[in-house]
Amino acid sequence: MDTDILLKNTSRSLYLSVQALPRAVRPAFSIAYLLCRYADTIADTHLLAQELRLSWIRQFPSLLEKQPPKLIEELTHQISGKSDNPYEEELIKNLPLCLEQFNQLSAEDQSIILQVVRAVCQGMEIDLSFFPTEKNSQPRAFQTFQELEHYCRLMGGKPGLFWSQLIAKTTSLSVPTSEFFSWGELIGDALQIVNILRDLPKDLLLGRCYFPLEDLQKVGLTPQDMLLPSNSVRFNPIKKKWIHWGLGRLQQAHAYFGQLSKWQPGQRAAVAWPILWTADTLYLLEKEPCLLNPAHRVKIPRSTIYFTLACTPFLCLSNTAFSLWLNHKIARFTTKNSEN
Repeated sequence: MDTDILLKNTSRSLYLSVQALPRAVRPAFSIAYLLCRYADTIADTHLLAQELRLSWIRQFPSLLEKQPPKLIEELTHQISGKSDNPYEEELIKNLPLCLEQFNQLSAEDQSIILQVVRAVCQGMEIDLSFFPTEKNSQPRAFQTFQELEHYCRLMGGKPGLFWSQLIAKTTSLSVPTSEFFSWGELIGDALQIVNILRDLPKDLLLGRCYFPLEDLQKVGLTPQDMLLPSNSVRFNPIKKKWIHWGLGRLQQAHAYFGQLSKWQPGQRAAVAWPILWTADTLYLLEKEPCLLNPAHRVKIPRSTIYFTLACTPFLCLSNTAFSLWLNHKIARFTTKNSEN
């Protein structure tokens, strides 16, 4: 078993994107993903009580930094077994292998990996400490929109920053790195709000309502009301608000993509795909009439994915083609709203 196989088995779609990246950044990206996925496994395991999961999540970044053998062995032992996913079991058992590969990276790469793992673990700490942990509990909601923005920054924006830091290592930017990194964080925020909207019914059943009370109260909803699919129509104004919040951040992709070297087509493709598919998913979320129904899983069709892949050579060669295509996808929202 090696980390390349672990990545392929854990996320086949991400594995394809990694293969398109410049060879110099693949190891750091792969290890960062596997370590964040490992933290996610800790947070979600049913083998441990909530307090113990929270304890492990809080110390996971320092565990990666200091790598005490006994603690690593104890963690692996506690979360091993009884997973329905055999590939997840392989990841659990191979934390030492991931750390071995992590130790072979440069000090700079190790530092930015630890930064993104810390941020993601902070987001998971919110999940474990703020929301109910008992099965079939009534949902609890954030109080303010700033809390949801902060959560999106930890779980999406900081990974977007990490991604941008890797790109800056192999690309000559024409803007200050701080500006490029800021764009990356905003794009990452947009990707995360898609995840929250798409997983809304499932999260509600876990007691998690990420949409703040100050939004719910404006339309006469409580977190408990969100469990009823019939309230999807009442939720629509909130859904649209956060879809357009995500679209506003996704607009940074025009400038961001323009900084990428045309001599690195794989990197351009790996950036373009999730941005374009995020716009597609946001559109499907806006059109979905019953978003609170767990049976209505919003997912872009394979035909859209294949069409994007087929058009990738044009995107790799032309910033204008990318911007026109992204503008076309975003314009659908404006047209739809003007008709309502």
